[in-house]
Amino acid sequence: MPKPKFLKLAEVLEEIDMSRSAFYRMRARGEAPELKKLPNGHLRVSRADLDAWWDQQTAA
Repeated sequence: MPKPKFLKLAEVLEEIDMSRSAFYRMRARGEAPELKKLPNGHLRVSRADLDAWWDQQTAA
């Protein structure tokens, strides 16, 4: 089974066309896709989590 693809936060922001500050406001409200923090401190979002979140946003 292949490893899940993880996207950099900048890639996620570009894909959903959102500013970093708006994303963090959504995250503070618990409305953003889950971020994973790597040991080096970089943030990633799994492709599966982003796709599920996007489907939820477009269904509402």
